[in-house]
Amino acid sequence: MTLLIDNIGELSTQDWGDGSDEAIAASVLRDAAVVLDGERIAWVGPSSSAPAADERYDAEGRAALPGWVDSHSHLVFAGDRTEEFEARMAGQAYAAGGIGVTTTATRAASDRELRSLLASRVAEAVAGGTTYLETKTGYGLDVANERRSAELAAEAVDEVTYLGAHLVPAGADPEEYTELVCGEMLEAVRPFVRWADVFCERGAFTEDQSRRVLRACRDAGLGLRVHGNQLGPGAGVRLAAEVGAASVDHVNFLDDADVDALAETWAGWGGSSSLDGAGTVATVLPACDLSTRAPLAPARRLLGAGVQLAIASNCNPGTSYTSSIAFCVTAAVLQMGLSVQEAVRAATFGGALALRRHVGRDDDGQRAVGSIAVGHRADLQLLDAPSATHLAYRPGMPLTHAVWRVGERLR
Repeated sequence: MTLLIDNIGELSTQDWGDGSDEAIAASVLRDAAVVLDGERIAWVGPSSSAPAADERYDAEGRAALPGWVDSHSHLVFAGDRTEEFEARMAGQAYAAGGIGVTTTATRAASDRELRSLLASRVAEAVAGGTTYLETKTGYGLDVANERRSAELAAEAVDEVTYLGAHLVPAGADPEEYTELVCGEMLEAVRPFVRWADVFCERGAFTEDQSRRVLRACRDAGLGLRVHGNQLGPGAGVRLAAEVGAASVDHVNFLDDADVDALAETWAGWGGSSSLDGAGTVATVLPACDLSTRAPLAPARRLLGAGVQLAIASNCNPGTSYTSSIAFCVTAAVLQMGLSVQEAVRAATFGGALALRRHVGRDDDGQRAVGSIAVGHRADLQLLDAPSATHLAYRPGMPLTHAVWRVGERLR
């Protein structure tokens, strides 16, 4: 069954080719159309040249863009941390220890409760235009509960990340717990996860402990991610570059050496249609920065240095309880100095790049996401607006009009 979506006022394909100014300009089409053929995009071009299809959807001049690719979230949890948020708004500094509150509540919840909570959070994300979603474990912090979190997540989202190294549980010896994360816990979650992450930060895991976790997970065949440089200057960014992590996330506190280390990882990249030489994506989390009143991640500086950028929600109960990528894009434009197209790219193609899903992978049945091009997965959204600029021009307005994910209309 083919579907023609035509009369699109502005189509932001985010297919930037070689990244030149000409290629970027060519990725925004006016009076455009897209044809979906089942799970794939079959045709993209001007409405006047659109081929016939089994069904037609009139976009009525609305803007279309890829579905959001949220490459950083923490959706498997129970409980509430409203009191912590209120204390932070009253001036208390954020520290990593609040994770333990969520761990207690998550361990106490039944599978049925966690599955229901997870499903409702995924539905909220989809309603806001998210069509590809990563989420992490990290609120179980023992073997049984980390495995349970990974298994439940694998039922509900596209990508699962092992984050046993989120926090050392209260009363545990840090070295013994690190060994558990590298050994028995890793073996337990391995069937359900594609990635591993570590919170390399004061109050969480040291540089040495983080390196051991990342190496063990790499040896187990997992891709790597890092929470780094969120609470202050630290080793996270340079460690991510050292081990070849696909992304380092937060990146609020960077010095010149950090930026240079990330930029160097992109020196051999073959471009937007290539996996060859892809470096460490810097993932910025604007909603988290605002919620914790932290210095905003230097997105403009990173782009200027040649670092590829992603924007993600970091949806979690403590520091960013939102799955609205539209809000994050708005914040990146209004507060971080990005253009609308740069922010949209970071929240679509950039997220896909951080998950290494920006190109097709026939070996595992995955189609490319994060951009609208022939052969890519049929993920896109329509805005109740004539252009993507309205995301920042009309902040906070519910602009998501329609969402297709894997060719199926979900909204």
